This record gives sequence, C-alpha cells and structure tokens, in this order.
Amino acid sequence: MQKFILNKNDAGQRLDKFLTKSLKGIPMSLMYKYIRKKRVKVNGKRAKENQMLAEGDVIELYIPDEFSKAEADTGEYDKVKASPVVIYEDENLIICDKRAGMLSHTGDKGENGAAAIPERDTLIFIIRAYLYKKGEYDPEDESSFAPALANRLDRNTGGLVIAAKNAEALREINRLIRDGCVDKRYLCAVHGRPSPASGTLRGFLFKNSKTKTVTVYSAQRQGAKEIITSYKTEKYSKEKDLSLLEVHLETGRTHQIRAHLASIGHPLLGEGKYGQNRGDRAMGYKYQALYSYRLSFSVCDGPLAYLDGKTFEADRKNIPFLSLF
Repeated sequence: MQKFILNKNDAGQRLDKFLTKSLKGIPMSLMYKYIRKKRVKVNGKRAKENQMLAEGDVIELYIPDEFSKAEADTGEYDKVKASPVVIYEDENLIICDKRAGMLSHTGDKGENGAAAIPERDTLIFIIRAYLYKKGEYDPEDESSFAPALANRLDRNTGGLVIAAKNAEALREINRLIRDGCVDKRYLCAVHGRPSPASGTLRGFLFKNSKTKTVTVYSAQRQGAKEIITSYKTEKYSKEKDLSLLEVHLETGRTHQIRAHLASIGHPLLGEGKYGQNRGDRAMGYKYQALYSYRLSFSVCDGPLAYLDGKTFEADRKNIPFLSLF
C-alpha cells in the first residue's frame, strides 16, 4: 500500500489529475480501472476520479509497486551550471529572459523538426535547478507539483517567460493571461518599410497540422481563425532596408506575428519558415528577429493582485538585432 498526504501544492485538483502527475508510468486506462475497483481511497473512503482534493487529504493506493512515485534525481540539478536571466522574482513567480535558441520544454522541437535537446538544457529545468539550489523547491517534498511555465516562446524566439513557484500561483497567472490581464509586447526587425508606419492587421490563419505551418488569408476560410496584429514602426534603416517594429497581439495564434507580417510582404529578418532567409543566414542571422521584450499587468485581483500596474522589460542590450538600428 502506498500513501500520499497532500500538501498545499497538491490541493485544488481532480484526483485523476493528481494520480497522472504523481505515479510513474501508469496507463490512463489502468488508473481509471483501479479507481473503479476501489483500489484508490481518499481519507479511507471510496474515491471518484473527478473529486477535488484538499490540503491534508490522505490518498491510499492498493496497486502494484511498479507504479510508485517517481524518485527525484536531485543530483541532476546540482550538475546544472547555467542560471536563468532573472528579470523579476517573488515568493510566487519568477520572470526570466529566455535567449533565442533555447527550448522552453523537452517536448519542444526546432524549426525543422530537430530532436529536442537534453532536459537539463531547457529553460524550465534550469529554473527548477536554480530554485532547488536556493532551497525554494525540493522534489522530494512534492507529490504532483514542480515549478512550471505559464507561457512559452518558440525555440528561436527570445524574451520574457513567466514561471510559477507554486500551484496556486500557476492557476492564478494562467487565469490572468486567459482573462487578458497580462499585456505582451514584442520587438521585431522586418524587411522593408511597412506603410502605413503604424496600423492594425486583420486576417484569417489556418494551421496545417501535418506541416506545423500556418497560412494567412485575407478572407475567412473553413478551419481558419481570425487574427488581429497591431504594429508600430520605431525605427527604419534605409541602408539595410530594415524596420524595427513594436508588435501587440490582439489574438494569440501559432506563429501569428511571423506569418502575418510575411503575408503583407515584410518577413522578419532571419525568417526561415515564412520568408526566404538565405541572405540573412549568410549575414549570420540564423534566428528570426523577434523578441518578447515587455510584460504589463493590469486589472489584477486575487492572490497576485500586487502585480497590478507593474511592467517588466528585458534589457535591450540583450536583444541582438537592435544593434542594426
């Protein structure tokens, strides 16, 4: 028999979600079978897969030991030499500046389907190692939670990423993002000079699930979703015929900025998926010139209400393509 005594980070989730995160290698179908067969008990009573868990609940499992809690290999955290670039940190959140070329998670892949890099080189692993060394996170004390990212960026996009240190903060920051309380601004370098210098683009984006690419249309098509992208030209280099834009997403779709700007004839510098970047690569620009440089919080309530009115920005010296302007 295995026993879990739930802590604060385990509370507020369904039983089946807790078991999925807590048990090593258990098939979903078998997990639900064990619940139906009364081999999972909560506080000594028959459990239901959808019941919500609370701090202090005792879960007893009468299942094979092969599906035991995964052992935490904290030695791997000790081996991590890299540190996150921290822009802001408190007891609930950490905002980091991710460099272009770094994966957010092990499941993410490169632009051409390249294999994922080792887990220890991902942003989330580096953040967990950082918190472990500070004594703010110990996987031995957790059954189902680990610090997690609330937003992510493509491998080849740099910028600000939010990670939650506890389960309540993760739920709250996800809610704030969903409710539009977190404003994200991007900087990008594009070929040419958009006209007008500022504007709002509207279109319809269709995602190809096979090729993992998107196409932007000017009119609605079956399966396409509306996209709205606002931009403002900050600088223009006549010598290089490049423009520096600040971009705001009214909608958040896959590759929206890259595809939308390319669709109007202004692909990003270094863009390989939605533009011809052979010349850019020859000049040394192997990543698209796109950076999530600013996060602003507004109309915040709840446990993270103290973030209301706060703005965080990346150090512009760390945005490589700004040197072109």
